Amino acid sequence: MAIKPASGPTPLAASISASPSASTHTLSFPAQTFAKLAPLPFLHAHLTSSTGARRPSGRTTSESRPPKIHTGSLTYTSGSAVVRTGDTAVVCGIRGEILLTKDVADWRHPETSPHTPDGENNTARRKRRKTEADEIAGLNLLVPNVELSTGCSPAHLPGSPPSDLAQTLSHRVLTLLHTSQLLEAGQLRIWHHPASSSNSLLQPQPSNTPNNPASTIPGGDEGEGVKDTDGALGAKPQIKAYWTLHITLLFLSLDGNPFDAAWGALLAALLDVRLPRAWWDADLENVLCSPLVSESTRLSLNGLPVPLTVGVLSRDDEQGVGGEKEKKREKWCLVDMDGFEEGCVRETVCLVVKGEGEGAEIVRIEKGGGGLIGRGEMRELVGAAGRRWREWKELLDGIRGDGNGDTEMG
Repeated sequence: MAIKPASGPTPLAASISASPSASTHTLSFPAQTFAKLAPLPFLHAHLTSSTGARRPSGRTTSESRPPKIHTGSLTYTSGSAVVRTGDTAVVCGIRGEILLTKDVADWRHPETSPHTPDGENNTARRKRRKTEADEIAGLNLLVPNVELSTGCSPAHLPGSPPSDLAQTLSHRVLTLLHTSQLLEAGQLRIWHHPASSSNSLLQPQPSNTPNNPASTIPGGDEGEGVKDTDGALGAKPQIKAYWTLHITLLFLSLDGNPFDAAWGALLAALLDVRLPRAWWDADLENVLCSPLVSESTRLSLNGLPVPLTVGVLSRDDEQGVGGEKEKKREKWCLVDMDGFEEGCVRETVCLVVKGEGEGAEIVRIEKGGGGLIGRGEMRELVGAAGRRWREWKELLDGIRGDGNGDTEMG
């Protein structure tokens, strides 16, 4: 008995032929059955079709699924977003909680001021961002958690403990948040100017930014203490608390490439975050927040790191040349794989870039499963990652400007 694709322009069916005696009977079955019986030959048949390399979904090897984004879906969060790429859908909710410095064991006040120094060169900026990234990581100010909901895919059954995939995704998201230095600690600090604390019990201090107040009392120089109304020299500005961002990523549907979808939802939710104006009240010895939305602020991202996950599929074909046989290895790089394709590939590569073209910055490379990708293929993947970065950038740029929170491509 032999299984082979049926004749036709595309391998959308298969045939079973048998010869019990002199007669031959041919039975055909649908493509879905062929894919379940022999998934790898089924995918190879599409990629080696005479009409061109096309995946079972109809996409080319370098074609991604167009993403769709909706922000502000969750009411009781500081920011939220829903992202859908193909049949993979994930919702991200971010909630800001206040961490008091007095509750942190062995906390030491960093040598910094409420404002970024003027005229900062690139070297000083990189050093400052590295220091602030270490501060965020040391205090665990970013807490991501990935959950695969029951029914998001056949592999996730009710009552099961957190899967390895969910824990791996949580770790990868946290690692990329730190290595990309996406947020600066200055946006999460809540400052206190002791000299202005006696102005009012419930009124916030005069400030240039909601969380980083700068005293407006005459004679007060930043970083050198300020004088109170009696002329006494006050203490320097102090960090009394931090904003901690609790990030929850919940998959509603999972059909391949979960990391790219989760990270896209995280970026969209961060751009949707509004943190209320917060200040330290010396009389209450606690942080107070303003209820006015007009006084809240949005987060600023340090660049826009965008991942591109690629699966590498290979097949060894033996061809006779000059009476001898040599192996010819065919390989295909599948961008933005769906669930079926992920079960067939032998190797995966994840590139995270900022920018495109000559100015593209490679933030991170994750690779596993083999050694099929060489330098030439890697250069092509960097170019593909830059094009994917452009797609996401155009999509995310519309979040703050369109007013309704709906953006999509395709």
